[in-house]
Amino acid sequence: MRKVELLAPAGDLERLKIAILYGADAVYVGGQIFGLRAAAKNFTIEELAEGVEFAHKRGVQIFVTANIIPHNEDLHELPDYLKQLYSIGVDAIIVSDPGTFSMVREAVPEMEIHISTQANNVNYKTFQFWHQLGAKRVVLARELSVNEIKEIRDNIPSDLDLEGFVHGAMCISYSGRCLLSNYMANRDANKGECAQPCRWKYALVEEKRPGEYMPVYEDERGTYFMNAKDLCMIHHVDKVIQAGVYSLKIEGRMKTTYYVATVVRAYRKAIDSYLKNPENWTCPPELYEELQKASHREFTTGFYFDKPGKDEHLYTEHSYVRNYEFIGMVLEGDKGDGITVVEQRNRFYKGDKIEILTPREEIIHTTIEDMWDEDGNSIEVAPHPKQIVKMKINCEVEPYDLLRKERVE
Repeated sequence: MRKVELLAPAGDLERLKIAILYGADAVYVGGQIFGLRAAAKNFTIEELAEGVEFAHKRGVQIFVTANIIPHNEDLHELPDYLKQLYSIGVDAIIVSDPGTFSMVREAVPEMEIHISTQANNVNYKTFQFWHQLGAKRVVLARELSVNEIKEIRDNIPSDLDLEGFVHGAMCISYSGRCLLSNYMANRDANKGECAQPCRWKYALVEEKRPGEYMPVYEDERGTYFMNAKDLCMIHHVDKVIQAGVYSLKIEGRMKTTYYVATVVRAYRKAIDSYLKNPENWTCPPELYEELQKASHREFTTGFYFDKPGKDEHLYTEHSYVRNYEFIGMVLEGDKGDGITVVEQRNRFYKGDKIEILTPREEIIHTTIEDMWDEDGNSIEVAPHPKQIVKMKINCEVEPYDLLRKERVE
C-alpha cells in the first residue's frame, strides 16, 4: 500500500523540529509575508533555510503558505520572495488565488504548487482545472464528506494528490472565508489577521430596547453559538485513506510545541498501525486518550459523515480543555552522571509525578527525585520561564523529549 503522508503545522523553528522528530512526513509553515496566520511567530528566510536543512536530512518536506487573498499592493514583493524560497530548497508553495498561482509559475516554474483549502475545492471539475494548470496537490475543503471525496478521487488524474484535514479547529465560515473579523475588529481574516469573533460570547438586543440583553440560548451569560468543536478523525484514519486522501493534515500553526508533539505522535502511530493491518484496523484506544491530554475543545468528525448539526457547537463556553501541563523540554539526557538537563516551560516541583513524551517509545512515567539550578544549587521548585534545570528522574531520555504533569485544580 502506498505510504500516505502525515502533514503537520509549525509556527516557528522549534515546532518544526518537534513535528519532524515526532513523526511528520511533511511540515507546512508560514513566512513573514503572504501567509494566513499573521499572529503566528512565522519564519524569516534564514530560519526557513535552517528548517529546510533539518527536514531534508531526515527525509521530510517543507511547504510554505502564500495563501492570502492578495490586493494589488501585496503582489510587488512576491516574485523575489518566491525566488528566495526556491533557492533554499522549499518543496512546495501553498496558494489560493489564481493570480498568485500564475506568478509562481512565472517566477519559479519548477516550484511544486499546492492549492489551499481557501480556494473552496469541493468538486472534481475544480480539481481537474487546477491539475490542468499544473498543480501537484489540491487541499480538500473541510465541507466534504467521505463519499464526496471518493467521487472526486475517482474523477481526477492519479498523479494529483488530495490533502485533507483530520485534526484541529473548525471554522464557522465556508473554508475560512469569513468577514466577521473585518467587520467587528478591523482585522482581515483573508490576510491572516483573524480575531476569531466566532469564539466570542453573544446575546440578542432588540432595536427598541437597547441595553437589554436577551440570551440566545438558555444561559444568563449569553451563548457562544458560533463556537465549533474541534475536528478529530483519529478513529477514522482508515476511512479517510480509503477515500483517496494521500496527505492527512493537522491544523494548528498557532498551537504550542507540546500540542504539535502530542497530536503528531498520535496520528503517526494511528497511520502506521493501519498500514500494517488495513483489513482489521481499529484505532488503539490509548491514542485517543493521548489527544485528550493536549489542549482541545470537544471533538467532532465535522462533515466527513454527515452535515454538522446543533451538537457540533459549544454553546456555554469558548475555553479549551487542558488536563495536562507541558512543564519542560529535555536539552540533555543522562550522560552517565544521573543528571538530565531540562528547559522549564511551566512551574514544577521536586517530587512531582510526571510523564515524559518521546517519539521513540511509549509514555514514560517517573518522579522528579532531585533538582538543581544551572549553578548546581539544590532547589525545590522551578518557577521561572525557560529556566535551565538539572534533575534526577531515573530514566533514559533524549533532547526534545517533553515533560508533562497532570493539572490539579
